[in-house]
Amino acid sequence: MSQNLVSLELSDEQLEAVRGALGVLETHLDGLISLSVDERVELTKMGPKSEMFARKAHDVLSLSPEILPGTFSLREFSADLKALDQLRPVFARLAVLARRSEDTEMALGSDIYRAALDGYRFAKAAGKGGVLDELSAQAAVRFAGQGRRKGGGDDTAK
Repeated sequence: MSQNLVSLELSDEQLEAVRGALGVLETHLDGLISLSVDERVELTKMGPKSEMFARKAHDVLSLSPEILPGTFSLREFSADLKALDQLRPVFARLAVLARRSEDTEMALGSDIYRAALDGYRFAKAAGKGGVLDELSAQAAVRFAGQGRRKGGGDDTAK
């Protein structure tokens, strides 16, 4: 293979442990929600400056809860702040793992595709056999409508 960005072999036991860990996460984080695109657009967003304001407002309101109407839940406000503080480090780790997962998936896909192109070139150079016929049929579907690329066409199978 001309490219090998990642070599990754997982045993059945490792995959089962990963699935189990994901199950534990899904069980313990079952309160996480999913928002629609419209809901995301309509939400009031909290950036760093807004967060500083919100935390200060919480501190002030906690000192004088009697000024709040009965419809305002200081307890829920406090619980939301606590949950955010507890979950932020978890979310940061999950985000890093998700990015690494996406990068690894992309690298594996690239390795696989480059190996397929290399293998096709080798089969084409050998010039005979049913394997070449099958690969040629698949290449015709994959590269339909594409002409030769400028600069030698390193990533085409033609």
